[in-house]
Amino acid sequence: MSNTDPMIEVAAGVMIRDGRYLITQRLETSPHGGLWEFPGGKRHPEESLRDCLRRELKEELDITVQVGEELRVIRHDYPDAAVKLHFYRCTILDGTPRALGNQAYRWVSRSELSEFAFPEANRSFIRELQDHP
Repeated sequence: MSNTDPMIEVAAGVMIRDGRYLITQRLETSPHGGLWEFPGGKRHPEESLRDCLRRELKEELDITVQVGEELRVIRHDYPDAAVKLHFYRCTILDGTPRALGNQAYRWVSRSELSEFAFPEANRSFIRELQDHP
């Protein structure tokens, strides 16, 4: 990847309920299709990362969240793009997650996270969660 390629900024929500994390599966038609992730998405140029996360979670899962502290920022270079992932602790204020975009979702324990295939950029964060809850 060259230094002139744009950086894609992504906000991801880390939600915990009864000791389990909410993860979603990327649609097969999207980049990294079929892999699992913490729900969220790409930031639009005119919005903040927190606004992006609130919008994405409403669009994808029909939930309203309070976006809390930023837990981790990871920059990762893929062969065709660079991403900067911002992980935020979120609390569901309204709604029960449901897959509006037909993507699968699950609540999984911290130890179960390693049983799911995540994009490469997420892996260090998964290890961190498992090593230091």
